[in-house]
Amino acid sequence: MTAIIARTLGIDISKDRLDVHLLPEGTERQFANDANGLRELLRWLAPLAPNRIVYEATGAYHRLLERTLGAKGLPLVKMNPQHTRAFAKAAGRLSKTDRIDAAMLARFGELMTPQIRPIRSDTLDTLCELVAARRALVKDRTAAQNRQKNLTIPLLKRQAEQRLRQITTQINAIDAECRTLVAREPDLVRRFDILTSIPGVLAKSQPSPSSPTCRSWEPLPTNRSQASPASHRSIASRGSGRASASSGEEDRRSGRRSTCQPSSRSVSISHSRQNTKTSETVENLQNSP
Repeated sequence: MTAIIARTLGIDISKDRLDVHLLPEGTERQFANDANGLRELLRWLAPLAPNRIVYEATGAYHRLLERTLGAKGLPLVKMNPQHTRAFAKAAGRLSKTDRIDAAMLARFGELMTPQIRPIRSDTLDTLCELVAARRALVKDRTAAQNRQKNLTIPLLKRQAEQRLRQITTQINAIDAECRTLVAREPDLVRRFDILTSIPGVLAKSQPSPSSPTCRSWEPLPTNRSQASPASHRSIASRGSGRASASSGEEDRRSGRRSTCQPSSRSVSISHSRQNTKTSETVENLQNSP
């Protein structure tokens, strides 16, 4: 009886080249990062049938590989580069070349056995790119507003106002495109409805040209500890009541009148309950099909 070999493939992706490392054989190969190179890679992989193909998210460079291999039903594992780099440091792999990175990714997949997940849809990829562009525009707007406060020359003031109007127009256009894309897919509409049901997340009934509505359409991370939205974190950080309690204790010891709010404990309890509800909503969203 022939034993089944569990193979893991690590792929380091660059703009023009794919460096691959296959374990347990330790085979190394190189392929071009284009349609022809991916066809050669598929022909080479056909008889090997790896259990996992591990690669890092590299922006636009990994998308062609992801789409091509995903269409063939291969077991893809896309990793955050920070996580794999931390693994390399823990393993003592301080050198960084394409060949070493491919071998490290294969070793990571072999030892850590990360979960295989389906690739994102084209619509979700487009949404994430739009969200990234929107974040950059919001930063530009903040910088322009800060510069505008220090301007004294009328010409520069007019130019700053024109730039702010231009940024606002671009943000509105991105928001409109995001809404259009989400409306085309019922699954995204459902996920957006769940997200906007979380306390603190902007509801669809309260649109604003400068509000971060597109953030709510971003896919949640797989790690629940990283899945809490900004509103969840803000709710959790509004105070646990420890500071006010300790302050009240000091006032009682010194005989001074307490300056803490009498309702601080009830507010803390309310925030705690709201925080629990938010966590449950996020968990339901992650566990939903």
